[in-house]
Amino acid sequence: MKLKTLALGAFFTVALAAFSQAKKPTLMVFPSDNWCQKKGYMQTFDNQGTTQEIPDYTKALLNDENLDNVISKINILMTDRGFPLKSLSQTKKSIDKNSAEDQLIQSKTTGASLKESPLDRLRRVAKADILIYVNWQVSTVGPKNTVTYNLAAMDAYTDKQIAGAQGTGAPSFSAEVPVLLEEAVQNNMDDFCAQLQAHFDDLLENGREVSIDVKVFDDGSGVDLESEDNEGTELSELIENWIAENTVNHRYNLSDATENYMTFEQVRIPIYKKNGMPEDAMGFGRELRKYVQSLPFNIPCKLLNKGLGRCLLIIGEK
Repeated sequence: MKLKTLALGAFFTVALAAFSQAKKPTLMVFPSDNWCQKKGYMQTFDNQGTTQEIPDYTKALLNDENLDNVISKINILMTDRGFPLKSLSQTKKSIDKNSAEDQLIQSKTTGASLKESPLDRLRRVAKADILIYVNWQVSTVGPKNTVTYNLAAMDAYTDKQIAGAQGTGAPSFSAEVPVLLEEAVQNNMDDFCAQLQAHFDDLLENGREVSIDVKVFDDGSGVDLESEDNEGTELSELIENWIAENTVNHRYNLSDATENYMTFEQVRIPIYKKNGMPEDAMGFGRELRKYVQSLPFNIPCKLLNKGLGRCLLIIGEK
């Protein structure tokens, strides 16, 4: 009986050690779009001729004294549970420092400039696996305050919500928003973290989900996705075979295809590169470009970044 007890104790010790050493997703905390809209922290962005409103995180961090403290408080709560976080404030500073250089980047062939939204640039630089959006509202009744909150965790590559928590904290005499928020979220935080870990475990096992678009330049070369190599295999088939061979468990969906374009969705790529660095759609697309350029068609290809979870390969010229 004593030996059995010792064996069980050893088993649970090993299990606990393995759990504590399990890889955790990298997180970044943002104020929600709704919170930014209500506070007036928005900016306009020209998205290929269409004007869009997006959150202005720099303005929000500079002007709202509670925001940085709220983000820091959530960071502490998540760090205590073993989740690594990246700082929104520090990442924004790094991006703002390099934004002038991005404005000078142009295509060699057409002179086109980069078409990447500020939010896409933020995600690309941060390389966070999961984005946590926080929204809160403080209500005052007599001498006591309560905070109603909402946490929504989104996969940074697909924009799909993968975890959530919401509620209202107990009335408190405290007037400090970070303190009120901490008291309110404590009861739901462990379940929230369990949802995050379950999603990340799925990524480790089944790969990260991205989308790959393939198009053809109308450059008069006569090459399109129905062009055949010396063995009579069409270019589209060669590309699809490469996707199938290089995705995790061969998981992908060719949602649409013609002689001029192919759209691959739900493409499951490894979450890490061979060197241990995080993989994204652009990195995966670079390997596809190298393959296409090695084919006997002897045509150059241009790769465009569409965010962490999407890239566009254009066949025909740089």
